[in-house]
Amino acid sequence: MKPVNTIRPTISRKSMLLRGAVVLSCAMALAGCSTVRGWFSSDDGEPGVTEPMPLQDFTETATATRIWSASVGKGERRIGSRQGPAVADGRVYAAGMSNGVRALDLQTGNELWHTQSDLRLAGSPGVGDGLVVVGSLDGDVLALDAGTGAVRWTAKLGNEVIAAPAIGQGAVLVRSNDGRVTSFNAATGERNWFWTNELPALTVRGGASPTIGPGYVFVGNDDGTVIALDLASGQPVWEQQVGYPDGRTELERMSDIDGSPVLDNMVLYASSYRGQTMAIEAPTGRPLWGREQGGAGRLGEGFDRLVIADRTGVVHALDKNTGSNLWQQDALARRNPGPAAIHDNHAVVGDFEGWLHWLRMDNGQLAARARAAGRDAIKGTPVVSDGVLVVQTVGGDVSAFRLQQ
Repeated sequence: MKPVNTIRPTISRKSMLLRGAVVLSCAMALAGCSTVRGWFSSDDGEPGVTEPMPLQDFTETATATRIWSASVGKGERRIGSRQGPAVADGRVYAAGMSNGVRALDLQTGNELWHTQSDLRLAGSPGVGDGLVVVGSLDGDVLALDAGTGAVRWTAKLGNEVIAAPAIGQGAVLVRSNDGRVTSFNAATGERNWFWTNELPALTVRGGASPTIGPGYVFVGNDDGTVIALDLASGQPVWEQQVGYPDGRTELERMSDIDGSPVLDNMVLYASSYRGQTMAIEAPTGRPLWGREQGGAGRLGEGFDRLVIADRTGVVHALDKNTGSNLWQQDALARRNPGPAAIHDNHAVVGDFEGWLHWLRMDNGQLAARARAAGRDAIKGTPVVSDGVLVVQTVGGDVSAFRLQQ
């Protein structure tokens, strides 16, 4: 019998701050708006300029096969937390808004353990140092044993936690939706320190997970900045502006960094909702290059290039050394593509109808397409491990794919 653990919430209360932030219900979520007849059509019945791009026919150069799927409970639906799975040591860890956290075998999808919970676990799990850590809409932080699912410790914060915690070097870093980053001792759950960033009046729903480097933690903020904090003390080391909040209205000035900064050796990459991407010298904060292509989601990192979908749905590949735009793919315009992952020399993004699109890394051409179980939107970041790509939909379905070329 696979183990089933049960936990209950200590306090059930609404978040103290629903983030004065906005869930850009129609502008950001074409999935919901596209169901309203006529909103995206012109007067003559032809598709309007804001209608999601129809799926295009193309010659497949690879074949994507779904090898298993599983439900992890009630999904986030319209909450906007961009829930996704975590993968480590041949296991997939996923949480649902109901029914707690599950560990699944990466290759087969078989359930290895299940920790039942009444907590509203709308966040993505973080995994590392033998722990699986996930947050709730009520500020709960739940740390489980990665091998058994047993509860190791719990903590409580003052705002909802939907970004995946970062775990490493003996610490668990949790970013809550009030702009606060809290460091916990990974072994005991005791709080080490916290750091707070003031939120703009209007932000994109969501938040970037911290990125841990040697002795540092890097945080993307809702005001378009990236900050480096000392991992031991939480003291700021440097701050760099990536997205510039220009414009006459709060809506125009939105410049959130909602994708975790990507650390590659000594270089940190970050991208903002304003459409700006920057390479930064990680130890010093010195900008190496900046470009006007970008988006709020996480950058997909290949050997020599980065892949990002902008807020219009256009997918770009940028040279990691210079920032030059190597290619762009317009076929997914207004399909609300999510963060990119790299899978066997292809970039992969999910869309508002649950389709996954594999793009060739060399030229951006469509190579393969497959649909996740449940056919709901994919908003979280796909994860790739041992040749298997894993995604989670807003309906709470997890699907795994292999690619044949």
